[in-house]
Amino acid sequence: MQAVDHDHPRYKWVALSNTTLGTLVATINSSIVLISLPAIFNGIGLNPLEPGNVSYLLWMLMGYMLVTAVLVVTLGRLGDIHGRVRIYNAGFLVFTLTSVALSLDPMAGGGGALWLIGWRVAQAVGGSMLMANSAAIITDAFPARQRGMALGVNIVAGIAGSFVGLVLGGVLAEWNWRSIFWVNVPIGLFGTLWAYRSLRDTGLRRPARIDWWGNLTFAVGLTALLAGITYGIQPYGGHTMGWTDPWVLAGLLGGTATLVAFCLIERRVAEPMFPLRLFRNRTFTGGNVATLLGSVARGGLQFMLIIWLQGIWLPLHGYDYESTPLWAGIYMIPLTVGFLAAGPLAGHLSDKYGARLFAAGGLVVMAVSFGGLLLIPTDFGYGWFAFLIFLNGLGGGLFAAPNTSLIMSSVPAEARGAASGMRATFQNAGMVLSIGIFFSLMVAGLAGSLPAGLDSGLTAQGVPAPAARSIAGLPPVGTLFAAFLGYNPVRELLGPDLLARLPTGNAQTLTGREFFPQLISGPFHDGLVVVFWFAIALSLLAAAASLVTDRPQARGRSTGTVKAPDGPDRAADPVRRA
Repeated sequence: MQAVDHDHPRYKWVALSNTTLGTLVATINSSIVLISLPAIFNGIGLNPLEPGNVSYLLWMLMGYMLVTAVLVVTLGRLGDIHGRVRIYNAGFLVFTLTSVALSLDPMAGGGGALWLIGWRVAQAVGGSMLMANSAAIITDAFPARQRGMALGVNIVAGIAGSFVGLVLGGVLAEWNWRSIFWVNVPIGLFGTLWAYRSLRDTGLRRPARIDWWGNLTFAVGLTALLAGITYGIQPYGGHTMGWTDPWVLAGLLGGTATLVAFCLIERRVAEPMFPLRLFRNRTFTGGNVATLLGSVARGGLQFMLIIWLQGIWLPLHGYDYESTPLWAGIYMIPLTVGFLAAGPLAGHLSDKYGARLFAAGGLVVMAVSFGGLLLIPTDFGYGWFAFLIFLNGLGGGLFAAPNTSLIMSSVPAEARGAASGMRATFQNAGMVLSIGIFFSLMVAGLAGSLPAGLDSGLTAQGVPAPAARSIAGLPPVGTLFAAFLGYNPVRELLGPDLLARLPTGNAQTLTGREFFPQLISGPFHDGLVVVFWFAIALSLLAAAASLVTDRPQARGRSTGTVKAPDGPDRAADPVRRA
């Protein structure tokens, strides 16, 4: 960890290495809990299928991403004002300390869940500091001709981290659920010491006042909107989902109104946290629209694949429910490999040949992979499944780095922290939106065919008709979460008294590995059709947004930068040695 001066030729590689480590550890933790939820709920003694516990499940899933979506712009802006490296280094320290607190959860039940949710929120503050400033630090450190490659390594590491977390969480949760937080501590300590010793602020820093009203309205508006979406997928008043719940409607409408007020405030303050003038540049606007739409399109894919593997495919192929999280992570490795294979290469090639076609082409490849997933049966042959998720990862890798390079190179140097935060906000908000949208579409698909299938399947095994109708009438979101957690809910739904009255063979069939997966496979595929067609449409719209370009006469006027077609900015680029 020998310090290197900022004007040394090796400094840019030090900056890339440390920020890539920071981005990787932050994004791994956005998904490591996802695959480990069964072990976490067992560890703290909480039944995830009890109606009152669904909120704990959702906030463990979405709290981290919601906080990062809300804070990254503010923290990127603070990096522009007070120094990007200073905010980034503090983020590494916060992230490490909160990992220690998470691993020491002293409570059980609801209290234990609230401890984890609260400290995950605090951890997300540290993760936001890392994510908001890493791309800006790299953009400051690298010359224009190498920026796409450097951002490619960093961004793909970040996106791949969300998939690495699935495998790592599956492995660690098999041993001890607390280990998914312990693993951050040595990495965080090393990264924190290395960052404080090695990184230097080399970008432009401009003193400014904090836009408190903008920060407040943005945080309140986005939190209310995303919280409304979160609770909208829960049952309410006899309905399968909660979109008619007054509190959900208040969150959606109130959050939207507050964000409109935020935009009006940002147009009037002298030092806005969200410089709306950057959207005058069509490249910046198109890149962020593509980021949002692409994130929504692929964000829910993880959840659908986990449900598919843990709830259906793995039990049908002889895997015990207790081991499905580990094997789901292993069987999803081709998705990560696709990202890792395409990302740095796409960044390097986009430096030479232009970024737009790579970004748009990657999204088209993603759309093709979603189409392929529509065509394979629910009980698929793994070879085709592996190829299609590899193709999806490949498309995501082709898109990520060139798109980020387009966004970051379209803004003046003094606004790079804010631009980096804005890009991360669109990406993280898209992930949270994707969860709400994908789950809503899937629940809508299940609601059409699951009750009849559940009723007929139970009565065929001797369950009395009134009991079967009662169970079939339960909200399908419970069944969906059972599949998501790799959990067979039939034993709990029937109860010990009813199971004891059934013939032994029927009771064993109902509680065995295959009954529940076979029961939900048809309705689940109906939901997948809706979800993947939606993802295809969004991917193609995002590809079109990636091709948007500025009018040549408007470029210098809109952002103060001068850009070569499809290339990095020239006037704003600090002079660096190769």
